[in-house]
Amino acid sequence: MDYVDEDRERTGGVGTRAAPEGDWEREPQPSDSLRTFGAVVQALREHAGLSRAELAARVRYSRHTVESVELGRRMPDEAFVERAEEALGNTGAIRKAARHLSRGEAGLAAWFRRWARLEREAASLCTYECRLVPGLLQSEGYARAVFEGTIPLRTDEELEVQLSARMERQELMRRRPTVPFSFIVEEHVFRRRFGDAEAMRGLLDHVLERSAPRNVTLQVVPLEGGLHACLDGPVQVLETREGRRFGYSEGQENGRLISDPKEVSVVCHRYETLRSQALSPEESRALLERLRGEQ
Repeated sequence: MDYVDEDRERTGGVGTRAAPEGDWEREPQPSDSLRTFGAVVQALREHAGLSRAELAARVRYSRHTVESVELGRRMPDEAFVERAEEALGNTGAIRKAARHLSRGEAGLAAWFRRWARLEREAASLCTYECRLVPGLLQSEGYARAVFEGTIPLRTDEELEVQLSARMERQELMRRRPTVPFSFIVEEHVFRRRFGDAEAMRGLLDHVLERSAPRNVTLQVVPLEGGLHACLDGPVQVLETREGRRFGYSEGQENGRLISDPKEVSVVCHRYETLRSQALSPEESRALLERLRGEQ
């Protein structure tokens, strides 16, 4: 079995210890994976000709709990997964669906949550950006300005939740000093103004500080660099501890996790090609320091 071994609250996955049913909490923001898992359980239950009450008796949970799982309102524990698997034919479908379970995470877009979890455990992470400063490098002032300008507008409370999630996400770079982080960013991203000169200097200082550790590499694609290998848009690539690679691309109101090995290979090749087309880390740092002096 392939259950997540880390703390359930942090990773959002299925825990290795079965919790008493009374300890389960209703999910405040049901994730897509919870809804999908619930749909799998419901489909198999109906195929088996069982009512919710009948399945509840077989898995030794209440009918209400079975209903909540099927509707994506509760995160099932390991005991529920195992008992439901046995009660519904031992096809392996429920166990496999459970491997991809995730909680709804406040402050993170639904389509980004699975990538965020992979990111926290990655053995390496590469990011190309052509729209804005990557989230892991954003200053608090820059992140706030981005969220304040997002449409539809958010309440002050929602904005603070998102800002807190962004700043917390950045902590993974401090907590993981031996993990290689690579960033390639277009020069115009750092030239796009927000706020006053002090805010711009604060952003550039923050980027220079975050990119200073030995495990972080930042390269800038200069304005005169011309056309290059990643013109299809921003992309991220990571490698897991097991050596598997994933990609992630994002657009308007959506994001796509790329898991097909052939697709990921193409994205990796584009990223490696762009590395040779961008400024070196030393040249990139010098450019950012010049931009700071121009503020």
